[in-house]
Amino acid sequence: MLRLAACVAGIYSCFLTWGYYQEKVSTTPYGQDALKFKFFIFLNLAQALTASLVAFLYLKVQGKSIERPSKPLVGKYMQVAFLSVIASPFSYAALKHIDYPTMILTKSCKLIPVMFMNILLYRRKFPAYKYVCVALVTLGVSGFMLLAPMDEHKSKKGVVNSSLYGLFLVIINLTLDGVTNSTQDQIFHAFKVSGQQMMCFMNLFMSGYMALWLLLNPVNTELASAIAFCQTHPAIIKDIAMFSICGALGQCFIFYTLEQYGSLSLVTVTVTRKLFTILLSVVAYGHHLNVNQWLMVGVVFSGIGLEAYVKRSEKLAKMGEHKKEKTVEKEVVSETIRQTRTTTHQRTTIVAPK
Repeated sequence: MLRLAACVAGIYSCFLTWGYYQEKVSTTPYGQDALKFKFFIFLNLAQALTASLVAFLYLKVQGKSIERPSKPLVGKYMQVAFLSVIASPFSYAALKHIDYPTMILTKSCKLIPVMFMNILLYRRKFPAYKYVCVALVTLGVSGFMLLAPMDEHKSKKGVVNSSLYGLFLVIINLTLDGVTNSTQDQIFHAFKVSGQQMMCFMNLFMSGYMALWLLLNPVNTELASAIAFCQTHPAIIKDIAMFSICGALGQCFIFYTLEQYGSLSLVTVTVTRKLFTILLSVVAYGHHLNVNQWLMVGVVFSGIGLEAYVKRSEKLAKMGEHKKEKTVEKEVVSETIRQTRTTTHQRTTIVAPK
C-alpha cells in the first residue's frame, strides 16, 4: 500500500505541476516587454528529450534490457512518433482561443477518437456501456462550452468564433491522439514491448523529427528565436525545465503503476488527477466557472467514473473466475494425488503366495 500511495502522490504532484507549467509557459507574458513564448516545437523537443533520457535511466536502474528494435518495430515507432509530433502543436494553439479548464475537459473526450479509430482501423467492437460513457462525456463538454459566460468587453460573435476555433483545434489533436493510441495498442500486442521501452524510443524518434524540422527547415527560425527568447527572458528557462522534468517523471509513475497494480488503479488515479488539474487552474489563474458549468463538469466525470466502475467490476469478476479455476485445479490435483497414493498402498499390501 505504501508503494501505491507513493505512485498516486507521484502522478498527482508531477502532472498537476506539469499542467501548471504548461499553462504558464503558454500564456504568461515574460519580462518588462510582456512577450509570450510562442515556440512550441522547441518546448516539445525539450519535453521529448527529457522523457527519453528519464525512460533510459529508469530501464537501467531497473536492470531491464534495452535491445535494438527490429525494423518493423522501428517503423511503428516512427509512425507513432510522427503522429505525436504533429498532434501537440494543435493543443498549444488551442490555448490561445480557449482557457485551460475547457481544454482539459475537452481532452477528456479522448475515448471518442480512440474508440472510433479502433473501430475504423482494427475492426474492434465495444460493449454498450462504452457508448454510454462517450455520450455522457460529449454532453458534458458540449454543455461546458455552450454555457460559458460571454465577455462583455468583446463582441459576442468574436467570442463564439474564437471558442469554436479553439474547440476545432482540440478535436484535431484528439483525432491524431486516437490514431496514436490505436497504433500503440497494436505495438504492445504484436511486439510485446514494455511501456518504458516504448516511452524511451517513442520520445527519441519524436526528438529526431523535431530536431530535423528546426535545423533543416530554411524558412523556420524557431530554434534561434527560442534560444534568443530564453537569453533575454531567463525566467522561462526554469519553467521549461520544470515542465519537461515533471512530464517525464509523471510518465514513469504511470508506467510503474500500470505494471505493478494494473489498469484499474491507474484509471482511478488519472481520472481524479484531471479533476484536480481543472481546480488548480481555476484557483491559480482565476478562471471563472458558473453553476451550470460545474454541473457539466459533474456530467463529464460521471461518464469517466462509470467507465472506471465497470472496469473495476469486470476486473473483480475475472479475478473471481481465475480464483475459482485455481481452486478447481487444486482440488483435481489433490484428488489425483490421493488416488495415486491409495493405488500405491494397495499394491504394496498385496503379498504373493509362496
